Formats: sequence, structure tokens, C-alpha cells
Amino acid sequence: MFDGFETLDITTTDSTVHGRRGGSGPPVLLLHGMPETHLMWHRVAPRLAERFTVVATDLRGFGDSGTPPSTPDHTPYSMRRVAAEQVEVMRLLGYDTFAVVGHDRGGRCAYRMALDHPETVTRLAVLDIVPTGDAFGRADMAFSLEFWLWSFLAAPEPVPERLVAEAPEVIVDHMLDSLSEVPDAFPAPVRAEYVAKLRPPETIHAICEQYRAAATLDYQHDEADRGTRRIQCPVLALWSHAGPVASWYQPLEVWRAWADQVDGGPVAAGHFLPEEAPDETLRHLLTFLT
Repeated sequence: MFDGFETLDITTTDSTVHGRRGGSGPPVLLLHGMPETHLMWHRVAPRLAERFTVVATDLRGFGDSGTPPSTPDHTPYSMRRVAAEQVEVMRLLGYDTFAVVGHDRGGRCAYRMALDHPETVTRLAVLDIVPTGDAFGRADMAFSLEFWLWSFLAAPEPVPERLVAEAPEVIVDHMLDSLSEVPDAFPAPVRAEYVAKLRPPETIHAICEQYRAAATLDYQHDEADRGTRRIQCPVLALWSHAGPVASWYQPLEVWRAWADQVDGGPVAAGHFLPEEAPDETLRHLLTFLT
């Protein structure tokens, strides 16, 4: 699925990051969402690599990336730390500046990266999210019921860890099926890979720690930055035409509160834009990145 890409395992300050690199041209970092790995870009990355150097990684705690020990305040799994690690990876690969495209959890890492490292991120694309601070700040009954995984995975240890470990395929299948619109968007080998990568207990714990950090540190960091720090680079926001982001928010208005240069719009797909609508997603990205 990633013909011509090399496999990467990068040693960072306190962990490792796994991914792939291919193509030539200006560097672009692709960051995946939950419950996936960098594999989610398999329909977009090879074509993007025709014009760009594409790096697709597993976020800390996901896939084959490291699962370093956490702390009581969840700092190692805050998006501030996850983003800093991805910046470190790109610098170790020789890229001091680059564009970043993030879906779901990867989008949260990407916009935090743009806020914390404005000298590094040249362009930012966020797929089917609003900032964590806005999501929690506007949460209501619909949010609680639709996004119950945010609360479930952030619950105190070891409750979600034990339950997910008993049937990781239930979480993967539920998310892929309930949040998508396009039939057969996830080939059986891809779906099986997502389940396999969610099985290790250390991975489950790391992912839960990331959700605990979202409900505490990530929210606090967003609120501390609100109105005082802005994303300096151009922003592309894409979202599912009929998903919660479209129903609950005015996405461009939300992102324009964080950045001066924001464009984008809905995509005719469910939540998983790169897998459900790779052609349209690629078209938007090529226009934005070129």
C-alpha cells in the first residue's frame, strides 16, 4: 500500500516513533486518528508523494510507536508533548519546516504543533475536528451521547483499559462502522491491522492516557491560548458533510477564531475522509499545499 516508501523507526528523546517516508519535494507530515495508524493514509500518501516528500507516522501510543511511562497528570500524553515529539522526528529527518495534515487525534496534534512551534509549521490542514477546548467548552447532551468514547477512554485507570482489552475489535468496528458513510472503505486487511495494533495492553493504556490528557491538559492549554495565541500559518479545514462537526458547529468560524487564514469546506463522506473520499481529500490537499 506504500510502494516506494521506506520504513522509519526514529529514536526520540524519551521514546520511538514509527512511520514511513516517500516521494520528493517539500515535506508534508501526515498524522492519523483513532482507532487507526499511519496506514489510514494508504489511499492518499502515494499520490501526494508524486509532488511532496511525505512522512506518515504513528502517534505516540498508537501503532508501532513507543508507549513511554505516563505520570499522574498525564503530561507525557498531552498533545503538547505528542506534538513536540513529532517536531523532533521531522528535525531528525532533516526537516526544520514542513506542512502538517492531521485527521481526528492527528488533527489535534497538528494544530497544537502549529500553536507551539509557529516557526516550524508552514501550513496546517485539520480533518473533521474543532479544537479540543471548543469541543469540551460547547459540550452538551448530544456531544455526551455521540462522543461517549471521549469520556469512556478518559475514565480512571484501569476501567477502560480492562474493558477494551477484552474486545478491541468492538471499539474498532464500532468507530469505523458508525462514523463512516462509504461502504467497504476499510478493506479487511486494513481493519484487521487496526484491531491488531490496538491489542497490546501498553497501547490501550497509552491511548487512554491521551484521552485523559485531552480532558485535562489539552483543554487547559487551549483555554490558556484562547485570545492570546494564534495559528500563524494558512489553515485548511475539511469535515464530513453530515457528521457531528457539520451539525454542531460552524467549522470555519470556529477555526477563524484561532487563525487569520482559514479556508475549507465539507467533504461528501463520513468521518474518515482520507479512506472514504481519497480523491476529494487529495484534491483539496494538493490545492492547499501547492
